[in-house]
Amino acid sequence: MPACEDIIAVLEECHSRGFMHKATGGCNGVKDQVNKCLREERTKMQAENRAAAKAKRDRIKEEQKALGL
Repeated sequence: MPACEDIIAVLEECHSRGFMHKATGGCNGVKDQVNKCLREERTKMQAENRAAAKAKRDRIKEEQKALGL
């Protein structure tokens, strides 16, 4: 999320230009950039979480094997 803060600030600035600017699609390009950035951040976090979960599962399996379970 911190990596996307600059783009989000630009989107908020765009939205502050008024309802009609927003309603006519004046901020769509920036919104797409925000969505892309957030998607990339989420994908990165998912990969990190998946790797951590796999490491934990592997560690538990090794401990169970050592105990003869």
